[in-house]
Order: sequence, then structure tokens, then C-alpha cells
Amino acid sequence: MGDRRAILQGAVDALFDAPGLEPVALSPVYETAPVGGPEQGPFLNVVLLADTELPPIELLERVQSVEEAFERVREARWGPRTLDVDIVAYGSRRGGDPDLTLPHPRAHERAFVLRPWADTDPDAVLPGHGAVADLLAGVAGQEIRRRDDLALQPPL
Repeated sequence: MGDRRAILQGAVDALFDAPGLEPVALSPVYETAPVGGPEQGPFLNVVLLADTELPPIELLERVQSVEEAFERVREARWGPRTLDVDIVAYGSRRGGDPDLTLPHPRAHERAFVLRPWADTDPDAVLPGHGAVADLLAGVAGQEIRRRDDLALQPPL
């Protein structure tokens, strides 16, 4: 919702406004049809790789504060929203917490996660599921379109 490219750029920049998170790589922007939920327009998606010393829960708090800064409202599951920032993986960590499941439980089923991730790190592995490049075969039927006209600036 809103100026999608500007919101994505603002979110990427905001994630790195505080210490403790160092950018590694930023994927191209992809546009995809929504998965599940009510009727709505397409989404823009990126994958951002970062190094951090922050514990996973502190990283989740930062992510949620960025969503709040962009007035994220959680009205309907998978419904329209200005911004949705997910922690897909945290190193090789696996496990469930009431607030954060690692890796993201549906990442292996979503082209909008796997395609930009593979672009950013061709050797990436999704813990418990295998090589991201191999997982792409399982989502080949999902519509995804690279949007080079909406490229983001990497965080400084």
C-alpha cells in the first residue's frame, strides 16, 4: 500500500539506523501476486542479508519497530499492509519460540523469498530444507517478476 518502493527503501534504511546490524547484500526487487488472504494488489519483495551480534529476539524487536514506523497494521492475516518484514533465517538456527520460529516456517514454499535470496547468495541454505537454489524447483509455478526499474539503494 502507498508508495511501495519508497516504503521498501525507507525500511531498509531504518533497519540500519541503530548499531548491531551490518548489511551484507540486498537483492533486486521482485513483484509477486499475493499468497493467500483477501483480494489485493501485487507485493514488492526483497531479501536483505546482514551480519549481527543481536540475539534473534532483539532482531525481531528491531524489525517490528521498523514495521511500526511505517504504520504497519495487522488487520487480516495475509491482508494488505504497508510493510511486512520477516526474519527468514538466522544462521543455521532452528527452533520455535512463541514469538519467532526459525527458519520461517513457509519460506521453502515461497518463490518471493527463494528467488531474491538465490540472487543475493547462490550458495544459501535454508536450515532444515536444503539449498535455496534447489528449493526453487518446487516453486517454479509461482508468478514472480524482477523489477529492475524499482531498484533499491543498499544501506550505507
